Amino acid sequence: MKVASVTKNISPMKALALGVALCLPAAAIIAPAPAQAQAAARDASAEAFVASGARDVLGVLNDHSRSIAAKKEAFRTLIDRFVDVPRVTRFVLGKYARSATPDQFQRFAAVFRGYAEGVYSRRINDYHGQKVAVTGSVVRKPGDVLVTTMLSGGSGQPMPIVWRVLGSAAGWKVVDVQVSGVWLAITQQQDFVSTIDNAGGKIDVLIAQLAQDGNGQIHGK
Repeated sequence: MKVASVTKNISPMKALALGVALCLPAAAIIAPAPAQAQAAARDASAEAFVASGARDVLGVLNDHSRSIAAKKEAFRTLIDRFVDVPRVTRFVLGKYARSATPDQFQRFAAVFRGYAEGVYSRRINDYHGQKVAVTGSVVRKPGDVLVTTMLSGGSGQPMPIVWRVLGSAAGWKVVDVQVSGVWLAITQQQDFVSTIDNAGGKIDVLIAQLAQDGNGQIHGK
Protein backbone atom coordinates (compact mmCIF):
# COMPACT_ATOMS: atom_id res chain seq x y z
CA MET A 1 0.00 0.00 0.00
CA LYS A 2 1.26 3.44 -0.83
CA VAL A 3 0.33 6.96 0.21
CA ALA A 4 0.91 9.23 -2.76
CA SER A 5 2.71 12.38 -1.70
CA VAL A 6 1.86 15.77 -3.22
CA THR A 7 5.59 16.27 -3.59
CA LYS A 8 5.47 13.98 -6.62
CA ASN A 9 2.78 16.01 -8.36
CA ILE A 10 3.95 19.62 -8.12
CA SER A 11 6.94 21.59 -9.35
CA PRO A 12 8.97 23.56 -8.53
CA MET A 13 9.71 22.22 -5.08
CA LYS A 14 10.34 25.64 -3.58
CA ALA A 15 6.80 26.77 -4.32
CA LEU A 16 5.53 23.48 -2.98
CA ALA A 17 7.54 23.72 0.22
CA LEU A 18 6.13 27.18 0.85
CA GLY A 19 2.61 26.05 0.02
CA VAL A 20 2.59 22.76 1.91
CA ALA A 21 4.15 24.33 4.96
CA LEU A 22 1.40 26.91 5.04
CA CYS A 23 -1.27 24.24 4.64
CA LEU A 24 -0.82 21.68 7.17
CA PRO A 25 -8.56 19.47 15.06
CA ALA A 26 -12.08 22.14 14.37
CA ALA A 27 -15.48 20.73 13.64
CA ALA A 28 -16.21 22.34 10.27
CA ILE A 29 -15.18 20.64 7.04
CA ILE A 30 -13.78 22.84 4.29
CA ALA A 31 -15.84 22.85 1.11
CA PRO A 32 -13.60 22.36 -1.96
CA ALA A 33 -12.80 25.57 -3.79
CA PRO A 34 -14.19 25.68 -7.35
CA ALA A 35 -11.87 25.71 -10.35
CA GLN A 36 -13.25 29.12 -11.29
CA ALA A 37 -14.95 31.46 -8.85
CA GLN A 38 -17.87 33.53 -10.10
CA ALA A 39 -17.57 36.69 -8.00
CA ALA A 40 -15.26 39.45 -9.15
CA ALA A 41 -14.99 41.50 -5.94
CA ARG A 42 -11.62 41.85 -4.23
CA ASP A 43 -10.93 41.84 -0.50
CA ALA A 44 -8.17 44.19 0.59
CA SER A 45 -8.06 42.76 4.12
CA ALA A 46 -7.53 39.19 2.91
CA GLU A 47 -4.88 40.38 0.45
CA ALA A 48 -3.03 42.24 3.20
CA PHE A 49 -3.14 39.15 5.44
CA VAL A 50 -1.60 36.92 2.76
CA ALA A 51 1.01 39.54 1.83
CA SER A 52 2.06 39.95 5.45
CA GLY A 53 2.09 36.24 6.23
CA ALA A 54 3.99 35.25 3.11
CA ARG A 55 6.49 38.05 3.71
CA ASP A 56 7.09 36.86 7.28
CA VAL A 57 7.52 33.23 6.21
CA LEU A 58 9.92 34.08 3.40
CA GLY A 59 11.78 36.38 5.77
CA VAL A 60 12.58 33.32 7.87
CA LEU A 61 13.39 31.09 4.88
CA ASN A 62 15.63 33.71 3.27
CA ASP A 63 17.54 34.47 6.49
CA HIS A 64 20.73 32.46 6.12
CA SER A 65 22.18 33.88 9.32
CA ARG A 66 19.89 31.55 11.30
CA SER A 67 20.65 27.94 12.03
CA ILE A 68 18.39 25.30 10.51
CA ALA A 69 17.02 24.52 13.97
CA ALA A 70 16.21 28.20 14.57
CA LYS A 71 14.51 28.44 11.18
CA LYS A 72 12.36 25.40 11.86
CA GLU A 73 11.26 26.74 15.22
CA ALA A 74 10.43 30.20 13.84
CA PHE A 75 8.69 28.64 10.85
CA ARG A 76 6.52 26.41 13.05
CA THR A 77 5.41 29.46 15.08
CA LEU A 78 4.47 31.31 11.89
CA ILE A 79 2.50 28.34 10.55
CA ASP A 80 0.43 28.20 13.74
CA ARG A 81 -0.31 31.90 13.37
CA PHE A 82 -1.01 31.89 9.63
CA VAL A 83 -2.78 28.56 9.01
CA ASP A 84 -5.93 27.03 10.50
CA VAL A 85 -4.00 23.88 11.40
CA PRO A 86 -6.85 22.10 13.23
CA ARG A 87 -9.29 22.69 10.36
CA VAL A 88 -6.85 21.52 7.70
CA THR A 89 -5.91 18.47 9.77
CA ARG A 90 -9.54 17.42 10.02
CA PHE A 91 -10.17 18.16 6.34
CA VAL A 92 -7.36 15.97 4.98
CA LEU A 93 -8.77 12.99 6.91
CA GLY A 94 -11.94 13.35 4.83
CA LYS A 95 -14.92 11.14 5.63
CA TYR A 96 -12.86 9.31 8.23
CA ALA A 97 -12.70 12.42 10.43
CA ARG A 98 -16.28 11.56 11.50
CA SER A 99 -15.50 7.99 12.51
CA ALA A 100 -12.08 8.50 14.09
CA THR A 101 -11.98 8.13 17.86
CA PRO A 102 -10.58 11.05 19.87
CA ASP A 103 -7.41 9.01 20.44
CA GLN A 104 -7.04 8.21 16.72
CA PHE A 105 -7.57 11.83 15.75
CA GLN A 106 -5.01 13.03 18.27
CA ARG A 107 -2.46 10.53 16.98
CA PHE A 108 -3.25 11.39 13.36
CA ALA A 109 -2.87 15.13 14.03
CA ALA A 110 0.59 14.55 15.48
CA VAL A 111 1.89 12.34 12.65
CA PHE A 112 0.31 14.51 9.94
CA ARG A 113 2.07 17.55 11.37
CA GLY A 114 5.36 15.66 11.25
CA TYR A 115 4.63 14.51 7.70
CA ALA A 116 3.95 18.06 6.49
CA GLU A 117 6.96 19.48 8.30
CA GLY A 118 9.15 16.80 6.71
CA VAL A 119 8.28 18.20 3.27
CA TYR A 120 9.45 21.74 3.90
CA SER A 121 12.27 20.95 6.34
CA ARG A 122 14.25 19.32 3.54
CA ARG A 123 14.02 22.58 1.56
CA ILE A 124 14.34 25.05 4.39
CA ASN A 125 17.81 26.23 3.31
CA ASP A 126 17.01 26.40 -0.42
CA TYR A 127 15.53 29.90 -0.46
CA HIS A 128 17.64 32.78 -1.79
CA GLY A 129 15.85 36.10 -2.16
CA GLN A 130 12.40 34.83 -3.13
CA LYS A 131 9.49 37.26 -2.82
CA VAL A 132 5.71 36.91 -2.94
CA ALA A 133 3.62 39.68 -4.51
CA VAL A 134 -0.18 39.78 -4.25
CA THR A 135 -1.79 40.18 -7.68
CA GLY A 136 -5.48 40.10 -6.79
CA SER A 137 -8.28 38.26 -5.02
CA VAL A 138 -11.75 36.84 -5.60
CA VAL A 139 -14.46 36.82 -2.92
CA ARG A 140 -16.31 33.51 -3.11
CA LYS A 141 -18.61 34.68 -0.34
CA PRO A 142 -18.09 36.96 2.68
CA GLY A 143 -15.22 35.57 4.72
CA ASP A 144 -14.10 33.12 2.00
CA VAL A 145 -11.50 34.56 -0.37
CA LEU A 146 -9.02 33.29 -2.96
CA VAL A 147 -5.90 35.48 -2.95
CA THR A 148 -3.63 35.24 -5.98
CA THR A 149 0.11 35.82 -5.66
CA MET A 150 3.32 35.43 -7.63
CA LEU A 151 6.41 33.82 -6.13
CA SER A 152 9.54 35.18 -7.81
CA GLY A 153 13.25 35.64 -7.30
CA GLY A 154 16.09 33.20 -6.91
CA SER A 155 17.04 31.06 -9.90
CA GLY A 156 13.59 29.70 -10.79
CA GLN A 157 10.79 31.02 -12.97
CA PRO A 158 7.97 33.05 -11.38
CA MET A 159 5.30 30.74 -9.96
CA PRO A 160 1.65 31.71 -9.34
CA ILE A 161 0.24 30.58 -5.97
CA VAL A 162 -3.39 30.93 -4.89
CA TRP A 163 -4.26 31.02 -1.18
CA ARG A 164 -7.72 30.17 0.10
CA VAL A 165 -8.34 32.10 3.31
CA LEU A 166 -11.33 32.05 5.66
CA GLY A 167 -12.17 34.96 7.91
CA SER A 168 -13.75 35.05 11.36
CA ALA A 169 -13.92 37.37 14.34
CA ALA A 170 -10.42 36.18 15.22
CA GLY A 171 -9.04 37.15 11.79
CA TRP A 172 -7.99 35.37 8.61
CA LYS A 173 -6.48 31.89 8.31
CA VAL A 174 -5.15 29.91 5.33
CA VAL A 175 -7.02 26.63 4.67
CA ASP A 176 -5.61 25.58 1.29
CA VAL A 177 -2.98 26.57 -1.28
CA GLN A 178 -3.02 26.02 -5.04
CA VAL A 179 0.30 25.44 -6.80
CA SER A 180 0.48 24.59 -10.52
CA GLY A 181 -3.30 24.24 -10.58
CA VAL A 182 -3.36 21.68 -7.73
CA TRP A 183 -5.07 22.37 -4.40
CA LEU A 184 -2.70 20.82 -1.88
CA ALA A 185 -5.13 20.04 0.96
CA ILE A 186 -7.69 18.55 -1.43
CA THR A 187 -5.02 16.41 -3.09
CA GLN A 188 -3.72 15.23 0.28
CA GLN A 189 -7.25 14.34 1.39
CA GLN A 190 -7.73 12.20 -1.72
CA ASP A 191 -4.44 10.38 -1.06
CA PHE A 192 -5.18 9.73 2.61
CA VAL A 193 -8.79 8.60 2.09
CA SER A 194 -7.68 6.25 -0.69
CA THR A 195 -5.07 4.72 1.61
CA ILE A 196 -7.61 4.13 4.38
CA ASP A 197 -10.17 2.76 1.89
CA ASN A 198 -7.59 0.28 0.61
CA ALA A 199 -6.93 -0.77 4.21
CA GLY A 200 -10.57 -1.65 4.76
CA GLY A 201 -11.35 1.60 6.56
CA LYS A 202 -8.60 1.18 9.16
CA ILE A 203 -7.41 4.67 10.10
CA ASP A 204 -4.58 3.21 12.16
CA VAL A 205 -2.95 1.90 8.97
CA LEU A 206 -2.49 5.47 7.68
CA ILE A 207 -1.34 6.68 11.10
CA ALA A 208 1.26 3.90 11.27
CA GLN A 209 2.58 4.64 7.79
CA LEU A 210 2.88 8.35 8.46
CA ALA A 211 4.58 7.66 11.78
CA GLN A 212 7.19 5.47 10.05
CA ASP A 213 8.02 8.12 7.50
CA GLY A 214 10.75 10.55 8.49
CA ASN A 215 11.14 12.24 5.10
CA GLY A 216 7.65 13.31 4.05
CA GLN A 217 7.32 10.35 1.69
CA ILE A 218 5.45 7.12 2.40
CA HIS A 219 6.76 3.85 1.04
CA GLY A 220 4.29 1.08 1.76
CA LYS A 221 3.75 -2.46 0.53
